[in-house]
This record gives sequence, structure tokens and C-alpha cells, in this order.
Amino acid sequence: MHEPVLLAEVTAHLAPARGGLFVDCTLGAGGHARALLEGGATRLIGFDRDEDALALTRETLAPWADRIELVHTDYRQLPAVLDARGIDLVQGILADLGVSSMQLDQPERGFSFRVDAPLDMRMDRSQGETAADLLATADEPSIADAIYQYGEERHSRRIARAIVAARAASPIETTTQLATIVRRAIPTRGWQRIDPATRTFQALRIWVNRELEGLASFLRDAVARLDAGARIAIIAFHSLEDRIVKHTFRQMSQDPDSRLGIVTRRPIEASDAEVARNPRARSAKLRVAERLA
Repeated sequence: MHEPVLLAEVTAHLAPARGGLFVDCTLGAGGHARALLEGGATRLIGFDRDEDALALTRETLAPWADRIELVHTDYRQLPAVLDARGIDLVQGILADLGVSSMQLDQPERGFSFRVDAPLDMRMDRSQGETAADLLATADEPSIADAIYQYGEERHSRRIARAIVAARAASPIETTTQLATIVRRAIPTRGWQRIDPATRTFQALRIWVNRELEGLASFLRDAVARLDAGARIAIIAFHSLEDRIVKHTFRQMSQDPDSRLGIVTRRPIEASDAEVARNPRARSAKLRVAERLA
């Protein structure tokens, strides 16, 4: 069973008992959305790029079918979705960024190297290039830059060189192929805390799905749609995302026109008990801000 991270903290800060319309911009398996509805949200609109996630969530939220609307779209389309429905302001917005546990647990999606699978990595399989497509066509500097920028991998140039050399011999089409190439390219000494391929896989996933592109703009658009006293809650799982959220909230809080107050001066992290139940919560960071009157 999927366990949504920081569920109690998200629900407490968004306070759905006030009623009104809430937006879950990244539905996933629907755990957070369910808690908002159970907590008193009058209506909920949910987005997800993944059609499989929407199908699952439709079943999860079936008891509230008359109070929800599920939309197959990217969270950055928030203004367009609300405008199309004549909605100006909402009472709460949530975004749980990054890849979902459900996607990680589906080997055929290609997000993990623990099982041999096609090198896909698309959150929305209805469009866009796969990771295999990118690695087949991108030049060596572009691959190196992506691995360094999105994976913070200091051996990015070695890895990019190895990828280009390997694809000249045969296409890189599976997770195992790529993980093997990366491990061989990185000099290792003794025990390592994480697999050498981890940062490269993270970088490719972010690159394929353009996860950081437009994130700051989305935050600004989302805050502009909050009613007075309404809150926005963002969960990030790696430092690149969290840094954008932190800096954007800070900039907006210093701009009187934004009318934004930061609720969480430091990010909320999962308790030891939650991490013991759900190890994937270890890296989660929740930041919350409120639209001022």
C-alpha cells in the first residue's frame, strides 16, 4: 500500500475543515487528496501527468466522486485549468513533487535500476522523449551538463564520455545497461553509501520530465490563486527542488504585492517513526506559505 508522506502535517497546515475548493497538483495514488476530502474539503480538483495514476486515484476517491474532478495535465497548467472552469481563487493548493512511489514500484517505467527494464522514465507516457531517446541523440556536452546540473554528479564528464562510447557500439535501451555503464565509468574505493548510478538516474529523470523547468513560475501562479488566509504546501524530495521553493517563497514574502507569508521558516521533515514505516519519506521536505489578507 502506498503511504503518502507527511500526511498529518500537510492536512494540519492546509486545514481542509474550513471547507472550500482545494487543488492537489500531483495526485499520485491519491492519499493526500483523500485526507483533504475526509478532513472537510468541499470540492477538490486533482492533476497528474500519469494516466495510470489517474485511473488508480479515480478508484481510491470513488466515495467522493460527486466532489472531485481529475485532470490529466501537468501541475504547471494550474492557471489554464482554473480559468477554463471560471475559478478565480481556491482555499488550498498542494504539490508533492518528483517521482511517485507507485512509479518507482513499476519496473516497466524504467525509473529504477534495481530491475532490468526499458529505459523510459517518462511520467506521462503519452508524449515526449524517453531517457533512451535522449541518450541516443544528445551530444556529449549536453549529457554531461544534465548529469552534473540535475544529479550533482562530480563525475558527469566521465559518465557522458562512457555513454557516448557505449552507444556507438549498441543502443542503450535498458536500465541495467545504463547502470552498468555508469558504474564502470566512476572510480570507486571501498564501500559506498549509495549506488554509483543513483545520481545519474535522478538526473535523467529530471531531464526527461523537465521537473525543474517552470517550477518557480508555477509557485507564483499558484500563490496568485489563493484566497486570503489560504495556504500552499509543497513537498520536495531533493535539494534542487527544495532550493527553488525556498528562494521563491522568500522572494515573494519580501514583495508586498505578493501578499505571501511564510508559515514554515524551516522545512518540516518526516519523524523517525514515519521514516521507519516508509523509508522514502527520509528525504521529504515540506514548506508552507499563506496568502495574507
